[in-house]
Amino acid sequence: MLTDPFFYLVAIPAVILLGLTKGGFAGIGVVAVPMMTLAVSPVMAASIILPILLVQDVVSVWSFRKTWDKAILVLMLPAAAVGIFLGWALAALVEEAAVELAVGAISVVFALQRLWAERALRAADSIEAGPARPWLGVLCGATAGFTSQIAHAGGPPFQIYVLPRGLPRDVFIGTSAIFFGVVNWMKVPAYLALGQLTPQALATAGVLLPLAIASTWAGVWLVRRVPAEGFYKVIYVLLVLVGGKLMFDGARGLLT
Repeated sequence: MLTDPFFYLVAIPAVILLGLTKGGFAGIGVVAVPMMTLAVSPVMAASIILPILLVQDVVSVWSFRKTWDKAILVLMLPAAAVGIFLGWALAALVEEAAVELAVGAISVVFALQRLWAERALRAADSIEAGPARPWLGVLCGATAGFTSQIAHAGGPPFQIYVLPRGLPRDVFIGTSAIFFGVVNWMKVPAYLALGQLTPQALATAGVLLPLAIASTWAGVWLVRRVPAEGFYKVIYVLLVLVGGKLMFDGARGLLT
């Protein structure tokens, strides 16, 4: 188990942000790995976070188990499995910084476009859904699996396809919770094959689990108190911020 006080100084807020993400504020948890890398290596940070995500997924899936979209999951989960496999197979070849930069740029452009198009935002349950475009769902599912495997950054690709569907708030959150709950379990064999789930990583994750569970419940409680008409606007703004952070990290990684 890690005992460095500085690690816990950065890990505690990182886990809280992960909990808020799992509670429904999609996207902000992507900063968890960069925060932890201030104290440990990126591989160790990702290895500590995965067991925490698996536990948080239980809370979020249970909380929104009655509100989810089957068609989206049937379309995107098989594609995500392919993306995870590619992420595992190309782990030694793909530069994480390049992935972050590309995902961040696409996310920012997408979210700004949606904010502009919906600047006179209607209630979330009356937003006109965009066309289904199954090919885009498959592409975004595979990309979400790939980026989740490489950098725990699968949220933006998932949102690029699902947000324009105009789902009610709780259906969007429930679909996201189940999608990433399954994706995170799909990643376990890949992490084991790469030797990343070490006893030290698991023990450290165990210490942080009580906070992870509490913060996820807090996220569920908070998101249900955000007015439905403002929820999507909050998510789009978070997507801009998360995309900007990914772009910054990716550009910095490529230049150093």
